[in-house]
Amino acid sequence: MKLQKIMLDGGFSCPNRDGRVGQGGCTFCLCESFNPAYCRRHSTITEQMEAGKKFFEGKYPRMQYLAYFQAYSSTYAPLEVLRRRYDEALAVEDVVGLVVATRPDCIDDDVLALLVSIRERGYSVAIELGCETFHDRTLARVNRGHTSRQSVEAIRLCHKYGLPVTVHLMFGLPGEDRDDILAEADILNALPVASLKIHQLQILRGTRMAREWEERKEDFLSFTLDTYAQLVADFVQRLRGGIRIERFASSAPKDMLISPRFGVKQSVVEARIRALMDKS
Repeated sequence: MKLQKIMLDGGFSCPNRDGRVGQGGCTFCLCESFNPAYCRRHSTITEQMEAGKKFFEGKYPRMQYLAYFQAYSSTYAPLEVLRRRYDEALAVEDVVGLVVATRPDCIDDDVLALLVSIRERGYSVAIELGCETFHDRTLARVNRGHTSRQSVEAIRLCHKYGLPVTVHLMFGLPGEDRDDILAEADILNALPVASLKIHQLQILRGTRMAREWEERKEDFLSFTLDTYAQLVADFVQRLRGGIRIERFASSAPKDMLISPRFGVKQSVVEARIRALMDKS
């Protein structure tokens, strides 16, 4: 039976948006660039789930679903709020699990105990952790609002509770070069990471990153399809066995994307990366 993630906007915020650790959010962030049409915060969780199910119906004869709280920091709210929103999603027919995307500084014992209690009810539970980079100078530059140490501690804490962690890394952040990026493979190798999602930095219209890119292009890696594919292939080959790669690249709507514009579908990018890995 096919498992399909349904993306949800739970109406959360982020601590670098509401003033707890900063204002304005990450300089690269534009949530509208990855939220599907059915994922809208003015709709209830149930409405989003049902709309997502309808969006995917007919793709496979029989499907089950994972409620994927993706937008913003989906553990950043009081516990009772989290419990209500997670439970609303899990109450929808054919939903068998929960995937929660969040930040390292929004993970603690109370949140993880809540997620473990959901798993003990028979649901699958996984965490996607937006680390983006393990270089503190970059985290500060993009207004991320947390440190690499917090990322490491969050990964280890999730592992302590027996919850699998998918780490998100972004390649091409300002001030980082190829060696900086490849060095992060060694950091991941020493951590209890279950899987990895790799994203190329996408310069999106209307973001602070777009203004910075216009003013200081020399601070950014200039990716072509070939140079990006080679970087990812080299990075993956440095990883220890046992880390599953869930994503090699990201995509954004053409009208929002400034750079890099590979001009091919995401599946082609992935195929190019796999071909390079097969050659090595």
